[in-house]
Amino acid sequence: MSCVTPRPPALSVEAVFEHPVLDRIGRTPLVELRRIPPPGLIVHAKLEGANPGGSVKDRAGRAIVLDALRRGLLPHRRLLDSTSGNTGIAYAMLGAALGFGVTLCLPANASVERKRILRAYGVEVIETDALEGSDGARAKARELADAHPDRFAYVDQYANLANPRAHEMTTGPEIMEQLGGRPLDLFVAGLGTSGTFVGISRFLSRVSPHTFRVAVEPDEALHGIEGLKHMATAVVPPFFEPQLAHRRVGVATEVAQDMARRLAREEGLLVGVSSGAALVGALRVAEEMGGGTAAVVFPDGGERYLSDRFWDEEG
Repeated sequence: MSCVTPRPPALSVEAVFEHPVLDRIGRTPLVELRRIPPPGLIVHAKLEGANPGGSVKDRAGRAIVLDALRRGLLPHRRLLDSTSGNTGIAYAMLGAALGFGVTLCLPANASVERKRILRAYGVEVIETDALEGSDGARAKARELADAHPDRFAYVDQYANLANPRAHEMTTGPEIMEQLGGRPLDLFVAGLGTSGTFVGISRFLSRVSPHTFRVAVEPDEALHGIEGLKHMATAVVPPFFEPQLAHRRVGVATEVAQDMARRLAREEGLLVGVSSGAALVGALRVAEEMGGGTAAVVFPDGGERYLSDRFWDEEG
């Protein structure tokens, strides 16, 4: 457990809603890939690493924190949650900016870079059994919340309805606005908490019902794609709506890593392995569809994974 860094007094709730950090979240670029997609397929990547905290989880983090503030759970208690890294970094950024404490339960095998980022923000990090993954971290957070209800505000990103709502209200509309009225044939996102996929898919089911929606997950329980869940063997988030997916695609860790390397070396996009997995899923389904226009969520950048050895391999 790390030392807890003292913080200045928290902002008033009114001041929080006007804080400039909140305004920096969202409105991320939608860029067309030029070299990897085959002829007949247009792929637009939603680059969520451009968020101030470096990932798509900034959106859910903002929504969850604002909801907790509205309900009076913060700032007088410490925000508590489990994370594989990215949501925790969003909480850490917001806690530092807004003046509330943050305690995070994190699998011990999370990347070195993620742990260092969390500690740089001054949060309390509790490492859990790597073999138990995100589910083990969540169990530890619940244990702490039950034992210390006056100290912690447990927000549980895996069951918090503000998570998918954030993407239904922001990410989905942004994608369609950025496409400028052009039809979207295929939408692809990975499954972690499932908030990104569920929220955007809810929006698309209303405004673009013809869009084929694909959810990507690891192809086996023991995998190395940080941030994604193998739903068949994991605790399924209660807000996951499997019927929103026209198709679910399993991707092997090594295949996702290879695609992440290709994106860096052929498209100039240094992104995480979950982005590679999402693109693999998009290419597989698009081939069956015979092409079209796709939007794929790239959850984060690759900088926080550079200690992983696969980057040194020849792709």
